[in-house]
Amino acid sequence: MAHHEAKTHSGIDVSKAFLDAEILSPRQAKRFTNDREGWAELIRWLKPYPIEAIGLEASGGYERGLFNALRDAGLPARRVNPLRVRQFAKALGILAKNDRLDANVIARFVASVPQHAVDRNPAAEALAELVTARRQLCEDLTRTRNQAEHSTQPVVRRISNQRIKRLKAEIALLDDAIAEAVAHDQHLARKNQLLRSVPGVGPVFAHTLLALMPELGSLTNRQAASLLGVAPFDCDSGTFRGQRRIFGGRQHVRDVAYMAALVAGRRNPVLATFRSRLRDAGKPPKVVIVAIMRKLITTLNAILRDGLQWATA
Repeated sequence: MAHHEAKTHSGIDVSKAFLDAEILSPRQAKRFTNDREGWAELIRWLKPYPIEAIGLEASGGYERGLFNALRDAGLPARRVNPLRVRQFAKALGILAKNDRLDANVIARFVASVPQHAVDRNPAAEALAELVTARRQLCEDLTRTRNQAEHSTQPVVRRISNQRIKRLKAEIALLDDAIAEAVAHDQHLARKNQLLRSVPGVGPVFAHTLLALMPELGSLTNRQAASLLGVAPFDCDSGTFRGQRRIFGGRQHVRDVAYMAALVAGRRNPVLATFRSRLRDAGKPPKVVIVAIMRKLITTLNAILRDGLQWATA
């Protein structure tokens, strides 16, 4: 295939099993499997074109192998913020009916909004893999506990209890591996120290932020809240005025941030006062916890940005 003179762009819609890729010009689309064989086939398909940027949505880790394969092949892969792409699609009049983004919309987004190249950080990538594996084991533990609790059969309960012990031991092993990975990288260790200086921020939340929200510290407060998915957006249309709501963001980080906010709302003196003020004003519990999450993530963003430990003064 002949090389094309004009620069073009590509978007890839990532799921667990498949990659739906599209090139804008000349417009064409193709599906690949999300495995090493599929990555190699996709790279061969993309290589003949002078592609300026390839956008792919952060998809809970499903995109990590592909992202690294594209970068290793010398292709300009760019992770895109799903929230920003959805806002872009909405501006174009495209209303997505599901959570996944269309490859064409992602390609149009990277063509319209310049994306910064991100250097590979092997230490951060290794940490992300460990943190993701820990989260999956914790999900397995919750399911197994539910099974043990609701089962009427002794043999099922016995198997479940044995599995619970094994999962707890495996989670403890990963906790040690995560702590070691952070301690052995000077940059991660310093950021971890800053995050942990905030009352209510434990190791799980700090490590999750380091692994799955590495941009923290280089964002505006609004961007940090949006990336977590706790920035309020108006739900207005015509004469209708809806309740302000949150959406988008990185769900796995938000789930951990929710638990951290419950603790910080009691143990962190500033956030405890903030929580009391909101509750005294009659705010619903859900609104209060989201507000604490938002204040917590913007505080952590400022601490990493300024390189200064927590101080109440």
